[in-house]
Amino acid sequence: MRKGDVDLCLSKHCDKIIEGEVHVGGQEHFYLEPNSTLIWTTDGGNEVHMISSTQAPQKHQKYVSHVLGLPMSKVVCRTKRIGGGFGGKETRSAFFAAVAAVPSYLLNRPVKLTLDRDVDMMVTGQRHSFLGKYKVGITNEGKILALDLEIFNNAGNSLDLSLAVLERSMFHSDNVYEIPNVRIKGKVCFTNFPSNTAFRGFGGPQGMLIAENWIQRIAVEVKKSPEEIREMNFQREGSVLHYGQRIENVTLNRLWDELKTSCDFSAAREEVDQFNLCNRWKKRGIAIIPTKFGISFTAKFMNQAGALVQVYTDGTVLVTHGGVEMGQGLHTKMAQVAASVFNIPLNSVFISETSTDKVPNASPTAASASSDIYGAAVLDACEQIKTRMEPITSKHNFGSFAELANACYMERIDLSAHGFYKTPDIGFDWETCQGNPFRYFTYGAAFAEVEIDTLTGDFHTRQADVILDLGFSLNPAIDIGQIEGAFVQGLGWVALEELKWGDAAHKWVPPGSLYTCGPGAYKIPSINDVPFKFSVSLLKDAPNNKAIHSSKAVGEPPFFLASSVFFAIKDAIIAARSESGLTDWFPLDNPATPERIRMACLDEFTKPFIGSDFRPKLSV
Repeated sequence: MRKGDVDLCLSKHCDKIIEGEVHVGGQEHFYLEPNSTLIWTTDGGNEVHMISSTQAPQKHQKYVSHVLGLPMSKVVCRTKRIGGGFGGKETRSAFFAAVAAVPSYLLNRPVKLTLDRDVDMMVTGQRHSFLGKYKVGITNEGKILALDLEIFNNAGNSLDLSLAVLERSMFHSDNVYEIPNVRIKGKVCFTNFPSNTAFRGFGGPQGMLIAENWIQRIAVEVKKSPEEIREMNFQREGSVLHYGQRIENVTLNRLWDELKTSCDFSAAREEVDQFNLCNRWKKRGIAIIPTKFGISFTAKFMNQAGALVQVYTDGTVLVTHGGVEMGQGLHTKMAQVAASVFNIPLNSVFISETSTDKVPNASPTAASASSDIYGAAVLDACEQIKTRMEPITSKHNFGSFAELANACYMERIDLSAHGFYKTPDIGFDWETCQGNPFRYFTYGAAFAEVEIDTLTGDFHTRQADVILDLGFSLNPAIDIGQIEGAFVQGLGWVALEELKWGDAAHKWVPPGSLYTCGPGAYKIPSINDVPFKFSVSLLKDAPNNKAIHSSKAVGEPPFFLASSVFFAIKDAIIAARSESGLTDWFPLDNPATPERIRMACLDEFTKPFIGSDFRPKLSV
């Protein structure tokens, strides 16, 4: 991807040029329910049915039909709900269904396959670890003029979704910053690991974390606070991004100002500095981080959705759509859409399951786009039925929707409709690297304050304030829950969860084996890791005319905001290092585990063993 002339700018127009590397760690999905599938045959073995824990029933249908040599019309995959997915069940769950299908079909008997946790973690892949190599040209004041970036991601032993993950990381490598000259190169690395796969954010958080690292490096270089550097480089309304998309309805400055006011950032800075002056072995740090997340599948053909709506004579409505309920509240939102069209109570709308014989060729429930596209498909189907009902409603005053439905039935009016939606005005040309890959962007910002123990590396998050622009939220209770969950899961990625593989640095683990293959060795966030004071708010009066009922997507955008905890930890480490007279920039890679925090807090205890540029190796 290119914008402007990077080489010319770096050679002639920049006061300072900084170069460096950012290592980004992986992450296990750790969904509560491991991969599971139940397969059986019907009609004497002529048809195959399955119930699978998957985000993509259509992929299960496709792969099983391929393995068994059956047409897809004879294979049905149904999913009632799943116990979490986070991207890990988008593609990697399908081959287990294919494995179970073979004995079920040949023996004409039911087969159920459920993975143990350790097997699931060892074979299904994780979030991609990344390596970013940057060269940034700036003015003496800290204004960014040029970015030359190389990104590498660890695909593992197959391509899976790694190219698409890399592409999204390239799209998000500017985060929210105006950069006149940009050159980004990306490479997918084939490695001797289980194939890595989709995970909430899909490469976006990795690209933005690399960006925030060089933002902080600029702040150290020009002796300003990172917040000043961020503010002076914010994108504005109408900015053209490095892939040619012009951004509209930018609410970033409103979010940023509201957050600084709500957390009283200036007072928090003074309070933290005062605490650090009075304490040698305990240090506090704060950070405030923005985000911009593009909403749409980057593969244009996937931005389509179907829904089947059926009205019964008792006034109840059955909705079936292509999305999978995995705890994110998708079915609740779809029921709300149907209930609002027919003006009936929410409990009159029922969503039974997701099934490939009701809604065919559905895209995976991913990319934060499901409420947008399936909501629009449900709306389309409901509006069709409502239009057919109109001649009857205009002639009579009905006391209930049940009376109306029954009257329509008596008049032989079709009370079933298939709705369809395709996201308009999107498309990207990889030949020219120009286009509009995203329908719109979800903006957000987060403030975090942490306290670290410089002798042990232990830390806790004292406070987190998060604000997002979700347009006119379809269901604020669900959306706030999504934000809280995403933030805590992101906190695990940046500070707790570390994958350890057998390699030269970990000789006690067999080569290529995953040591952290269960909760005993792999530490996901617990109740003690939730910020002591945790505030979440939604931006008011910011409708989004590009999605269902002026709402915005919520699933992935808040995840990256947990990096505010990471940079608050680094801020605390800076205070600790200054006690030893060290004020230069230093690398800190995620996860910022207690071991890394301890070794970064250089003092008289660590000096005999490491220098100021010590960088622990990531096991990727």
